Amino acid sequence: MLLKVINYISIMKRHTLIALSAAVILAGCGGSATNQSTQQNTNVSKQLSEDVKALPRKLDNGKIKEAADNLFAATDTMENVKIQSVMILKYGNVVYERWENGGDKNTPHVMHSVSKSFCATAVGMAVDDGKIKVSDCLIDFFPDKLPENVSPTLEAITVKDLLTMNCGHETEVNLDQNIIGKPVDWVEAFLAHPVTKKPGTWYCYNSIGTYMLSAIVQKVTGEKVLDYLMPRLFEPLGIERPKWEESPQNINCGGWGLYLKTEDMAKFGQLFLQKGLWKGKRLLSETWVEEASKCQVPSVPAGTRPDEIEKKGLTTDNCAWLLGYGYQMWRCPENSFRADGARGQYIIICPDKGAVIAVTADSPDLQKELVSIYDFLFPVL
Repeated sequence: MLLKVINYISIMKRHTLIALSAAVILAGCGGSATNQSTQQNTNVSKQLSEDVKALPRKLDNGKIKEAADNLFAATDTMENVKIQSVMILKYGNVVYERWENGGDKNTPHVMHSVSKSFCATAVGMAVDDGKIKVSDCLIDFFPDKLPENVSPTLEAITVKDLLTMNCGHETEVNLDQNIIGKPVDWVEAFLAHPVTKKPGTWYCYNSIGTYMLSAIVQKVTGEKVLDYLMPRLFEPLGIERPKWEESPQNINCGGWGLYLKTEDMAKFGQLFLQKGLWKGKRLLSETWVEEASKCQVPSVPAGTRPDEIEKKGLTTDNCAWLLGYGYQMWRCPENSFRADGARGQYIIICPDKGAVIAVTADSPDLQKELVSIYDFLFPVL
């Protein structure tokens, strides 16, 4: 009996020594088993967080990939066309993605006037929140910045006129510095600009008009458009805090100056394709999506007057900017619509195809680039 007890004690000592040795080895490797488990859990959580931000992938190896690769190959041979990225979504899945010509999936790209569609979405959310109406008059938001003489046409401008580029201007607002070198107040400059046409009857591409929308949102919410959109749009879509340039008065430019990644653009397009729903949560009313994306007014390209269309020989066959305009959105063929930016930035939403196309580029020839996208991609979606 005594011998059994001695043997039992000996065995227990050996087990204790083994356990102590294991602990020393783990400590020498930089931590305990518990610490290693915690680190593993942290890595898993980080990976899950990244997965939540990313769109689901279901990459196509068939006709969509072939057509998109052919688009890159064809445009690489074209003068004044340089596509830097293309991402295609089909029913919410990324089926194609590619970056070339200096484009990078992790680097935000300047959106130029694609920014306008995001600014208009902020307006839509403020409308949904009951803070403004599209029928509200512009001058009511800035009584302290009005010119000495308010014309009947200036008095008539509404939020909707700004959204549809129909505020009655015939020329661009001058934002140059004044004679004493003080930066111009952009709101005052807009309100002082001649309103020579009846608002709602004359299309004139107007980036400062979009800036006024940004100023209105900031006035009624107390937040810059960027800050207002963070919890309502960017964070739900998993878009990391983007950059948006500001005026000297610390108001987001609205009509330009936003920087986003290609996947961020695609998410925005998918939100509109889903009529304002995202992962079962409504971010934007279906009514606003429908109003923003439909043809509200006849349109012409930037820098062109409506009365110059015939003189310039522009038709819907040779000009992609004649198909109509919504709320800072352009109409496209086949019941599609798009956010549109200089140098070839596009978010094209195709409801009838269940598809979204996001494109970044550095292309002076916008018509050639856009038609190429239509020709190569629309038939295979």
